[in-house]
Amino acid sequence: QVQLAESGGGLVQAGGSLSLSCAASENTFSNYDMGWFRQAPGREREFVAAITPFGRDIYYADSVKGRFAISRNYANSVYLKMRTLRSEAAAVYYCAARHSTAAEWSYWGQGTPVSLSS
Repeated sequence: QVQLAESGGGLVQAGGSLSLSCAASENTFSNYDMGWFRQAPGREREFVAAITPFGRDIYYADSVKGRFAISRNYANSVYLKMRTLRSEAAAVYYCAARHSTAAEWSYWGQGTPVSLSS
């Protein structure tokens, strides 16, 4: 059972930048896809970005391409650097993990909120 803990959320000015972190309870570098999702009030949770083992492949939602960057360290953490934040970025951001052979995201963090001020 992989446990995930996000950090780094908070209040940021529209157009600004923010970085999120997620720490897993075990080493995930070589065996787990790691991802970020977000859920805004009244909306369904949506995919933001994902990174495969060893950082081999990276995927982004079209809405964040060129502005968000996902990365991971050699152990148990994944990061999301967000810049030029728009109003739609206000949401609770969730870290997720799945074994590289799994189809579904099996493990989820509790989420960290991101709010924007104008």
